[in-house]
Amino acid sequence: MLSNEQIIGQALDRIEAGYVFPEKVTDIDAAIRRRLAAGEYDDLDGPALCETVTVHLQQVCPDKHLRLLWSDQPQSLDPADEDGGRAAFLALLRAENQGIRRVEHLNGNVGLIDVRRIAYADEGAAAIGAAMHLVALSSALVLDLRACFGGTPEGAAMWCSYFFDDDQVHLNDFYERSTGATRQFWTTAHLPAPRYADRPVYVLTSAATFSGGEDVAYTLQAHGRAVVVGETTRGGAHPTARHPVTEHILVTVPTARTINSVTGTNWEGVGVVPDVPVPADQALDTALKAILAA
Repeated sequence: MLSNEQIIGQALDRIEAGYVFPEKVTDIDAAIRRRLAAGEYDDLDGPALCETVTVHLQQVCPDKHLRLLWSDQPQSLDPADEDGGRAAFLALLRAENQGIRRVEHLNGNVGLIDVRRIAYADEGAAAIGAAMHLVALSSALVLDLRACFGGTPEGAAMWCSYFFDDDQVHLNDFYERSTGATRQFWTTAHLPAPRYADRPVYVLTSAATFSGGEDVAYTLQAHGRAVVVGETTRGGAHPTARHPVTEHILVTVPTARTINSVTGTNWEGVGVVPDVPVPADQALDTALKAILAA
């Protein structure tokens, strides 16, 4: 069994090797090792250790994806299994209808899609297309991301693609530290359902909306394609790798960063700020009133 000192040391090694902002690693390492030397982590059990170190990491570097996480279920320590995160997320998406919780036709010919996860573009295309088919004849659309806690950049680009005329819109870029390469994301040329480019779109957010959900909200807002209604989101913009340290503890290390083509930045640490700020539980009614008054 690893000591807390060894666990923290291995986590810091992973951060040093992979964090997308290497210039910040020295400060992160020094701050955590200073607390370690002072004995602040000596008596903490696994869950408390993860929670405490995460708070301290984010005090030095306010990156919501930079974390130690506790898993009740044992996980493999085999390096070959480090890609298991994709397989686990795929399984979760399959069990949750590719992240689409419900689709409704509301009074006033308003469509509503409640999205809880942003699926992979390849596996999720059919489900996303089915949802968009069901709202294709509506006069306005509400995309409810208030309980959307994450997902994939490819899937976010696919969702956004439906709200533009063609494949000529440059949405954002992803810079990857490990390769030094920048990948561009554009609207998708071929979609399995009609585009929704000529009607109003309202995106609902909450303080819990995170990561992939924020990507969709931020991108549509930045391109002037949606009105965001609700609360400022959590503020996690960096694609992340997960590395097991023990069978129950893993460190999440942001390895890339998003660069929006309009703003030149992203929502990391600040969240997506709504155009119409209201409590999350009032966001739907507020959006519907705006739609029906238009």
